[in-house]
Amino acid sequence: MSRPRPRPRRPSGPTRLVAFNKPMDVLSQFTGDGHWPGLSAHLDMPGMYPAGRLDRDSEGLLLLTNDGKLQARITSPRSRTPKTYFAMVEGVPDNAALEALRAGVELKDGLTRPALVEQVAEPAWLWPRDPPVRFRKSVPDAWLRLTITEGKNRQVRRMCAHVGLPVLRLVRWSVGDITLEGLAPGAWRDVMPDKIM
Repeated sequence: MSRPRPRPRRPSGPTRLVAFNKPMDVLSQFTGDGHWPGLSAHLDMPGMYPAGRLDRDSEGLLLLTNDGKLQARITSPRSRTPKTYFAMVEGVPDNAALEALRAGVELKDGLTRPALVEQVAEPAWLWPRDPPVRFRKSVPDAWLRLTITEGKNRQVRRMCAHVGLPVLRLVRWSVGDITLEGLAPGAWRDVMPDKIM
């Protein structure tokens, strides 16, 4: 199912762009759904709207803005805004899996654009997962750094699963030139809109 396209709105006041470190198990909308809290559990920002989304079980950078045109530009596949993720995957990637991700993989909703992918060490800046999750000790895991330029539903998870590397933890590090650097889970900061243009 495709996501609804955002309707451009005129900002009430100056254009504002906020970087928020969305914690695990928080929805990318202001209202909760009875099972999981929404953004209002962390943010009181009337007139601001998410520019894109992160799934409930994903963490990391979520942008919010009061400018509908900026919101549409950030989320439009045509803008090819790079988004970088760190993914903890089950198993150890081989060259064939990495090359498949780099070339693009065929998902049910079409071929993905090529991704920049490399195996990396666990990021030193990464916060402990709360609540802690126990993974199977008998199965090795690895970290990948992936950069994509589109936003299909659960794309990184589906791409990795397609090549036999189920994602155990997924953290979005950056959108364009905006990163999570210095932002603890649940924290936010204003950023200059021109960093995303």
